[in-house]
Amino acid sequence: MGDEPTVPTLTGLLAQRAQDAGDREFLRFGEWSWTFAEVDAWTSRLAHRLIDVDGVRPGDRVAIMLPNVVHWPVVWLAALKAGAVVVPVNCGYRRADLAFVLRDSGARVVVTDAERAGLVAEVTTEDGLDEIQIVDIADDGSEPFPDTAPAIASAAGTESLANLQYTSGTTGFPKACMLSHGYWTRLGWTCAAATGLGDDDVLLTTQPFSYMDPQWNTALALTIGAPLVVLPRFSASTFMADVRRHRATFFYVLGSMPTLLFKQPPSDDDRDNDVRMVLCSGIPVALHALLEERWGAPWREVYGMTESGIDLISPFEDTTAVGSGSLGRPVPTKQVRVVDPADPDHAEVAPGEPGELVTSGVPMMDGYWNRPDATDETLRDGWLHTGDLVVRRPDGGIQLVGRIKDMVRRGGENVACVEVEAALERDVRVTASAVVAEPDEVLGEEVKAFIQLAAGVPAERETAQSILERAGAQLARFKVPRYVEFVADLPRTPSERVAKPALKARAAAQPGITHDFARQRS
Repeated sequence: MGDEPTVPTLTGLLAQRAQDAGDREFLRFGEWSWTFAEVDAWTSRLAHRLIDVDGVRPGDRVAIMLPNVVHWPVVWLAALKAGAVVVPVNCGYRRADLAFVLRDSGARVVVTDAERAGLVAEVTTEDGLDEIQIVDIADDGSEPFPDTAPAIASAAGTESLANLQYTSGTTGFPKACMLSHGYWTRLGWTCAAATGLGDDDVLLTTQPFSYMDPQWNTALALTIGAPLVVLPRFSASTFMADVRRHRATFFYVLGSMPTLLFKQPPSDDDRDNDVRMVLCSGIPVALHALLEERWGAPWREVYGMTESGIDLISPFEDTTAVGSGSLGRPVPTKQVRVVDPADPDHAEVAPGEPGELVTSGVPMMDGYWNRPDATDETLRDGWLHTGDLVVRRPDGGIQLVGRIKDMVRRGGENVACVEVEAALERDVRVTASAVVAEPDEVLGEEVKAFIQLAAGVPAERETAQSILERAGAQLARFKVPRYVEFVADLPRTPSERVAKPALKARAAAQPGITHDFARQRS
């Protein structure tokens, strides 16, 4: 792959692929596919439309609220050609989530579809959002425009801002990571170098495009000139059939996905596939060897965050990593340390002792949008503090043992506890709440809420259900608690914060009635 990426921008990568591999397939959605040249021309036309019709100027924010349809990556690349900054929006967002992201990002345009247009229109009636333009992707209006890129596209460089990528991060409401063109091109280049994938491979992704994974898969496809197959959603019962049908050679899964896949009934054709390698974040240690044996391909752990892209990877040739629990070793462009989080000087801990994982190098976010204090807290002296507690293994690998962050990792989703607590506490029946992670054998963690009710409100299941329904109107579905336990009070610290360790210890010693509102799992 060479020592450095040779093309500084995503749009430059697309132009290069249109020139040297224009007739090769780039994007495949269902039975439809588009070549590099077709996507290059389409994104150029749409970029002109965004400039001429919607008045998009360099630096303007363009939000995308779409499911996994081809228009998502097309709008992303078109907006970048127009010099805009893209704001991915989760399709599961409700009014409060959407209004926050649009207001915080300062979006000028929202590209969406008929299913979500009503919600977007409703939100944009709020003060400060009423000048946002809505583009319905059913007719993007790009056909009359030139299929050559606007001049602004060639002015973008490695440092040009590409995305405001919202993430729950540690605690608090979502923060937007500022991700440059160089972040994405470096991420695609790093993944290509680490895997050895080439233009004869077929990549497949199934996560929502508003998240990192399909986006870095797109950058990887552009880097190596390979097709990217995008499924509408993850379904454990049909995933491997889709992998076989599309003859995919590579995919990435995370969170609960491996466990859900393994729980599917074994089939005689499990090993009848073209998969050469799988990357995964959170491979279940006990299932690791069984996953490889069942589907006949190596699975390797990769570690990273939205803030940092990719930090650690287990080499595919390292068979000792199987079932070890190791997150791997740093990629060549990153350095990592394991430090004492309580030490103001962040001294490294001894091997085998738990400490916070900190990382530096490239790719790396430029900081959090509109949040200099949060940026300074996370990026200190060039080191990104991940909030994850790890130990350095005798073999030099890194192993996760816990985390400092006050959040729940439900499957592949990050849920900030304070955001859920704020939604619960908007209900007049709720005096106070505390949201914690509850271990779950499939999803890793589920969301549990301890709720202190106002005087006279009955502590009944019907009350819990009503409170969750009210909160669910404000939150994405995956953020709504599965478990609710009513408590008479919440233990507090001297600064009047809820003492969650004490709360969980009390619940373990003196368990109350926990109401389970299980959601159906696919």
